[in-house]
Amino acid sequence: MKRRSATGRILAPVVAATVALLLLAGCGVPVPGTNAGDGRLRVVAAENVWGQIASELGGERVDVTSIVANPNTDPHEYEPTVADARAIADADLLVLNGVGYDPWVSRLAAASPDASRAVVDAGKLAGVPAGGNPHLWYSPDTVHAVAARIASEYERLDPAGARYYAARLREFEDVTLAGYDALVAQVRGRYAGTPVGASESIVVPLARALGLRVLTPESFTDAVSEGTDPTASAKSEADAQVRTGAVKVFIYNAQNATPDVATLVAAARTRGIPVVTVSETIPAGETFAGWQTAQLDSIAAALKEAVGR
Repeated sequence: MKRRSATGRILAPVVAATVALLLLAGCGVPVPGTNAGDGRLRVVAAENVWGQIASELGGERVDVTSIVANPNTDPHEYEPTVADARAIADADLLVLNGVGYDPWVSRLAAASPDASRAVVDAGKLAGVPAGGNPHLWYSPDTVHAVAARIASEYERLDPAGARYYAARLREFEDVTLAGYDALVAQVRGRYAGTPVGASESIVVPLARALGLRVLTPESFTDAVSEGTDPTASAKSEADAQVRTGAVKVFIYNAQNATPDVATLVAAARTRGIPVVTVSETIPAGETFAGWQTAQLDSIAAALKEAVGR
């Protein structure tokens, strides 16, 4: 799957700047942004979704930097900065999404090799192949797996804090995500098999976990996710599904409302089909659990309105 991510046009100058910074650091010249050495693990997450989870698991023993953190930023189009490169070079633990979603992370890490730097790659952990759906934080199973791996890496990197990290993982799994997990099970038990429409592939992992059937053509959802135009046939099929009421709820990514998506959303509302918005990154001030639980509540309410139970 092609992604709308930054490529060679910005990586070359960023990598060059990184090398220059590393040379300065090696010569004892102060480098802006270098960690002061307070004993905490330096963690860099490519996206704030994974960064927020890393913060909850690490508490006071970690210092987490999330690179793509602005809710108004399209992660697919993000262009890393020299500061991002410096943060990655200094990291004890690097958390990335993988599956082609944030390829600039691996390239910047390769520009400052460090055998002691730990890496958690969500895509590899989930076993998603190249070209697969990269929206892994919308897969509850993957969220739990990534959280467990981050905690495991914390314990390995900071053995003195092993009991602390283990306790925080238990709290995250058993308390923080309890409402989220319960809603996933509730929606699946009540609405499994319900046909829904989707603006792009971000919806698919969660729909699968909820047992919902995404009717929108995969070629349409993939095209929107990749920043390309859906084919005429895919648009026609998606339009017909909304027009005839074949889809009971329409779910779309508010951070990527293309003209084609806007047309479907308007048609769904005209037809009386409940519309639910989701987002690609965590809204400012939200936690992962709070954000996802609120979205699940909205999906559950829309399904109840659509099917009457």
